[in-house]
Amino acid sequence: MRILIVEDDRNLNRQLDEALTGAGYVVDKAYDGEEGHFLGDTEPYDAVILDVGLPEMDGISVLERWRRDGRAMPVIILTARDRWSDKVAGIDAGADDYVAKPFHIEEVLARVRALIRRAAGHASSEIICGPLRLDTKASKASVDGAPLKLTSHEYRLLSYLMHHQGQIVSRSELTEHMYDQDFDRDSNTIEVFVGRLRRKIGNDLIETVRGLGYRMGPGA
Repeated sequence: MRILIVEDDRNLNRQLDEALTGAGYVVDKAYDGEEGHFLGDTEPYDAVILDVGLPEMDGISVLERWRRDGRAMPVIILTARDRWSDKVAGIDAGADDYVAKPFHIEEVLARVRALIRRAAGHASSEIICGPLRLDTKASKASVDGAPLKLTSHEYRLLSYLMHHQGQIVSRSELTEHMYDQDFDRDSNTIEVFVGRLRRKIGNDLIETVRGLGYRMGPGA
């Protein structure tokens, strides 16, 4: 899962980046509204954390432009605690949630997890596919109750496929959601990671749809 942080406070931006990366997400960062708008307009994100008070272009304007241009990714806005008008403006502009500053990083992580789950149609923090269970809160997976030892790339791939069960996901889509903007992307490596995952979770959960990509589901 790939997240964009748009926050001009570099210390807070770094804290969010470290927490999200530690939780298994891929993170891109922007420090002003123009850069944030460009990234959100040109790159695919599973969620965005967007500060309201940004230089160059304020967060509300960034969000309004995204929504006007059809960008539908879930967005959490960061607002000052006493600026209730920013919260209202953000929701009206298309925000899916908001967090008031100062906040605990864990609260933001929980809201990100919830938004991504809901966007994919999952209500619970635990996603199940046959014998496979993904605990999005703990960033862990198990098969028949046995914990899986996964690399960061394997976990990201598994998480994306689990969130999009039953859907055909192309290699290019997986590549776009597994690596940040600066990574030298190669969609051929996806096949390698899929092979590793199959050896760990079994061959019948990830189906190769010839010419299209992969589909996860029981008995795939």
